[in-house]
Amino acid sequence: MSEQQDPGAESGTFVHTPRKNGQVQTVSDELAAWMTTGWADTERRDLEPVEQAAHTARRREALSAAFPGERLVIPAGRLLTRSNDTEYPFRAATNYAYLTGDTSDGGCLVLTPRAGGGHDAVLHLKPRSSRENGEFWLGAYGELWTGRRNSLGEAADLLGLATADVTTLPTVLRATDTAVRIVRGHDAELDALVDQVRGDADEEARAKSARLDEELGIFLADLRLVKDEWEIAQLQKAVDATARGFEDVVRALPQAKDTSERYVEGTFFLRARVEGNDVGYGTIAASGPNATTLHWVRNDGPVREGDLLLLDAGVETTTLYTADITRTMPVSGTFTDVQRKVYDLVYAAQEAGIAAVAPGRPFTDFHEAAQRVLAEGLVEWGLLEGPVERVLELGLQRRYTLHGTGHMLGMDVHDCAVSRQEVHLYGDLEPGMVLTVEPGLYFQPDDLTVPEELRGIGVRIEDDVLVTEDGRRVLSSALPRSSAEVEAWLAERLPR
Repeated sequence: MSEQQDPGAESGTFVHTPRKNGQVQTVSDELAAWMTTGWADTERRDLEPVEQAAHTARRREALSAAFPGERLVIPAGRLLTRSNDTEYPFRAATNYAYLTGDTSDGGCLVLTPRAGGGHDAVLHLKPRSSRENGEFWLGAYGELWTGRRNSLGEAADLLGLATADVTTLPTVLRATDTAVRIVRGHDAELDALVDQVRGDADEEARAKSARLDEELGIFLADLRLVKDEWEIAQLQKAVDATARGFEDVVRALPQAKDTSERYVEGTFFLRARVEGNDVGYGTIAASGPNATTLHWVRNDGPVREGDLLLLDAGVETTTLYTADITRTMPVSGTFTDVQRKVYDLVYAAQEAGIAAVAPGRPFTDFHEAAQRVLAEGLVEWGLLEGPVERVLELGLQRRYTLHGTGHMLGMDVHDCAVSRQEVHLYGDLEPGMVLTVEPGLYFQPDDLTVPEELRGIGVRIEDDVLVTEDGRRVLSSALPRSSAEVEAWLAERLPR
């Protein structure tokens, strides 16, 4: 990464521009004046609307109808410092991207109520760096440092809604005389500004405002539960790219054995960056006993012949929809008898779970179906004392299964997590919902309740499933699932 160069002090009056790290640059008046001249007019390009523009408009209409007469504030979020003067890669807040199609940092969507009903939607964005001052070449976020931003006019064409300079946002919000709600937790400055605008005088008023904000977040999560056709296509795109990433990993297993799980992680990351925005969550590349740790993201362990590799990973598209797939595969290409025994039980549980996904069925059905199969197997193996109904009633199988069998999937890997429980966890499945089905068995290396041959084995199989009008469609069906299919798949792809 280049460090900003200080042109040095020269004679004349100096222009002082803060650097990202708080230091100050000094430049001569002559240089400052020269840098404002000699540039071609590139303020406006002809841009086609993003694919989702019609869908984002419909979503904003639903939001408007739900909160008549109220001003709604949905921030994109800001860059977050990683260390000193470097930031984490930016990822726009989900609700913001869902309602606008924009993925840039620092923006904010504001829905302002109209006198006759409905709302005017304005997207407040950073404009292009002006060539009339030094920001474009001296500022840490100027065009010559971080790349060209869309002009406000270009953004309006691209996203299909009115735009305004984000620097006007404080004035706009302070001028409000209506109730205001904000999607909190993404922009601390806007959170504080809205709190200031509301001017809550006591604890009761602050609690009421908090409920207003919470209701806004819940409504948007509810709205996102059922995916439209465009969203389903994006999720399929993410799944297909993820499947190719898994193929990449298999072909790279010899290098992983020479290095570590990091090679697996890096191999998949390359696919995610080539075909998408990023990974949708931290890749779990867990080999051997590391697979018994559910969210093993250190990925610094060895990849050994004879062990299983549990890979839980997903590509996030440039439109911020993510896949979430897990496969557990023998590094050598062939399961041992004990590994196959565990794998086949998890596969049977997943088959039962997938079969329970259908419109009109309770969300909990697929979990219960998968857990029953696992409990039956654990009782049959003698690891749990039956009957099975007793095991399930007391949840004893969870010593070895640990987690739920799945979750909603979309723009967030654990999508719509704050939606109302009565329409999600305790509701019925509807066509257009997408969820994961991911049972697992995990026998800890130090668990003396299981035979030594099982200790250190972790198996999870996870697929992404769309609820259809007449049942289900496994979006990730291109990847093998049964033990025989996995072995055949590896045999065709592992370097010889």
